[in-house]
Amino acid sequence: MPVYDEEKTVAAAVRAVLAQPLVAELICVDDCSRDGSLGILESLAAGEPRMRVASHPVNLGKGAALRTGISLATAPYVIIQDADLEYDPRDYAKILCPILENRADVVFGSRFLGSEAHRVLYFWHSIGNRFLTLLSNMFTNLNLSDMETCYKAFRRDLIQGIPIEENRFGFEPEITAKVARRGVRIYEVAISYYGRTYAEGKKINWKDGFSAIRCILKYGIPALLR
Repeated sequence: MPVYDEEKTVAAAVRAVLAQPLVAELICVDDCSRDGSLGILESLAAGEPRMRVASHPVNLGKGAALRTGISLATAPYVIIQDADLEYDPRDYAKILCPILENRADVVFGSRFLGSEAHRVLYFWHSIGNRFLTLLSNMFTNLNLSDMETCYKAFRRDLIQGIPIEENRFGFEPEITAKVARRGVRIYEVAISYYGRTYAEGKKINWKDGFSAIRCILKYGIPALLR
């Protein structure tokens, strides 16, 4: 769980994760928060043996926090979880099912499949997400419906063997291209989504969209040339 200035939601997010029976460990990486997020994490971890907290002395970005957290993981499977409560940990069993049944190595939780509950928010965000997914699919030859989803699950040995280069939100297209290049089994499952407004703390913006395009080209073109 990467954390940056999420003092309003991080305690509830941690409790929701730890309430799931499948969770063997929770690794939270505070990315030099300016609010009280780190203190909340350390307080929660003091009484919870399944929880570990790491922190960055300077703000590096979500990808850097994920790189740190993934390197510390010891459980056989890894799920990416944001600290903002946009995604529901009660979906874990559904997400992990294809891996536990040995049908998949990687599972994407799609916000655009099925009939799960979704908060109605920004039209242009949804168009942007679908465009980035389409562009990513063109370079990876996958047929994903939601490349930019937070919820991605991996076999730990697989994800720890993939070098993560991007420090910010470029993690999503980077890791998608890299798992596609390895020819592993990838599944999608429908998930619920409770998006935030910018007033509620949403951080991603149009600049991150252009960065995603850069990453799709950077990591996708080598795959096409193989």
